[in-house]
Parts: sequence; structure tokens; C-alpha cells
Amino acid sequence: MYTLRTEAAFDSAHFLHGYNGKCSNLHGHRWKIEVEIRGEVLISEGQEQGMITDFGKLKNDLKALAENFDHAFIYEKDSLMQATIEALKNEHFKLIEVDFRPTAENFSEYFYKSMKSKGYDVKKLTVYETPNNCASYSE
Repeated sequence: MYTLRTEAAFDSAHFLHGYNGKCSNLHGHRWKIEVEIRGEVLISEGQEQGMITDFGKLKNDLKALAENFDHAFIYEKDSLMQATIEALKNEHFKLIEVDFRPTAENFSEYFYKSMKSKGYDVKKLTVYETPNNCASYSE
């Protein structure tokens, strides 16, 4: 079995609705995403001969996911009053509503499934919310 690993990062803000602690307040992170893909067979011909996939393609696909969330305020659906959302939109803030609580655990599953939908055989996806704290998802 062969494996490849690459990473991308983004900066964003979030909060945890209903949490009893500091994370209930709006705060930011330098999120780092690490994806590890696998393959049993290498490409046998052409430009990608001897590879699972081209590292450039893998890096670009992960980077595109990260860039979508970069410098955004990520919030869980139904966690803010509509008036708050409208006020932030009127100020031209980049808002991203997600259907899950924006935790490292949920982000690891979200990004895992996103990379899998791009055709990768994802072994594991890890999301760091700080340099020392991370969550991983695998199937």
C-alpha cells in the first residue's frame, strides 16, 4: 500500500453555540488540514507513471477547499439571529454557514468527505485548530 500526505491551511473565525466556556465567544484559528491518501497500484504509463496521483493535483484540490474558508466567519446554521447575519452581510463580511457545529472533529469529517468526493481514496484526514490540538477522521 502506498500513501501520500499533504497539507493546507486557512485562517477563520468561529464560535461554539451553546458551549459553556471560552469557545462560546467569537474567536479565530489558524486551521491546518492534513490529508493522507492511499493506493495499492501506481499509474503505469504517461506523465503520472509511478504515482498514485500527481502531488500538484492533490495539493491544489486540498488548497481549494482551504481557500474557500480562508478569512471567513464560519457559523452553525440557526446559531445566530437573522438580524445579526444581515448586519454582518451589510458590512461585507465573508460568512459561511455550515450544517454542523464548527469543531475540529466535524471539520475533519467534512474535509474527508470533500476529498473523497473528488475521487481520492482517503485514508485519514486531520484538522489542527492549534499547533497542538487536532482531530482526525477515517472510515
